[in-house]
Amino acid sequence: MRKADVIVGAQWGDEGKGKIVDMLSTNYDMVCRANGGHNAGHTIIVDGVKYALHLMPSGVLHHNIINLIGNGVVVNPDVLITEMAQFDDLKGRLFISDKAHLNLTHHSLIDQAKERAKGEKAIGTTGKGIGPAYSDKVSRTGHRMSELLEPEKLVDDLMADFEANSAILNALKIEVPSRDELLSELTRYKNALAPYITNTTRLLWAALDEDKRVLIEGAQGTLLDIDHGTYPYVTSSNTVSAGACTGLGLSPKEIGDVIGILKAYTTRVGHGAFPTEDLGSDGDRLCDVGREFGTTTGRRRRCGWFDAVAVRYSARLNGLDKFALTKLDVLDGFESIKICKAYQYKGQTIDYFPADLENAVPIYEELPGWQSIAGIKRYDDLPLNARRYIERIEELTGVKVALVSTGADRRDTIIR
Repeated sequence: MRKADVIVGAQWGDEGKGKIVDMLSTNYDMVCRANGGHNAGHTIIVDGVKYALHLMPSGVLHHNIINLIGNGVVVNPDVLITEMAQFDDLKGRLFISDKAHLNLTHHSLIDQAKERAKGEKAIGTTGKGIGPAYSDKVSRTGHRMSELLEPEKLVDDLMADFEANSAILNALKIEVPSRDELLSELTRYKNALAPYITNTTRLLWAALDEDKRVLIEGAQGTLLDIDHGTYPYVTSSNTVSAGACTGLGLSPKEIGDVIGILKAYTTRVGHGAFPTEDLGSDGDRLCDVGREFGTTTGRRRRCGWFDAVAVRYSARLNGLDKFALTKLDVLDGFESIKICKAYQYKGQTIDYFPADLENAVPIYEELPGWQSIAGIKRYDDLPLNARRYIERIEELTGVKVALVSTGADRRDTIIR
């Protein structure tokens, strides 16, 4: 039986997973999403055309690949329907788990209201309802995609939920829809999505039993994991490779290679500790040259230098076999480039990732920069200093770099 390979973000998300999944997926028969919701944004540029995917697996851009949205994803039907409208041939190549939880309008309203109420202590969420949808799931009051097939019953259940939580909804100043409005909305969702809702775990098992090649596409990044990330400034799902098992219905024995997507510098969206953040001109330059604005929110990303301590932690958590290094070209033209190799932490030098990252101060080493890597297709043709930078990342993290992205298009990639 063949095993499923997994792609995960090795930092705080936005590492360029979409491009790498799109490029690698030509070698696979099936691409699966296992976690997150439409807070994920994967931007893929093909022949100069930009595609922004939020819920659909990145394999959808290839007509011969099956795409699964797993049970670990929280699905906003309205967003998914809009995204599906970009494609006219999804029948038979897109499937949505009947056990995936619904993320409805009231979830995003609750998310936004709670963020406003927190004021300066806000987490910095995307406001897309991801947290409230997962909260309902964990508290066993959520609703799943299978329930969408019976909108009359689902609307009754939702109206009962609204009534039971009226005190909270009123306190948050959230106006719930009428029964007729909600029924109309749910019926529209059913009509559009019913043909795609099925038991995706059985489909995945059958694919592996038939020796099909399966790629699992993680959302967000390792350092945003609900258990192992910089809590509470994290997402609401398990973003590490182990989350692919629960998010799709696989055993650990069915996982093959684990590939970490790694940006050549570091970015973060929202609040939370970020030791290597550069608040000066270098950080502004990384943002401007790297076009570091969120696919989902449009928010400016915080930018800084490469953090080898955080990435080494990520590599062990995920059991990474190799890295795909993205956006190396953004570092073109820097006279020198910093790498964080350790932290100063409470009077000591440490080489591990502490739970209270706020107290970690980066210890840098500097490497000489290079002029340009534009258009380079072979590793040996990269400038010497660019190769030394990559090899130093390998030394500090203990993981080899197998792919190097030198531009936004899928063709701008070096395979070692």
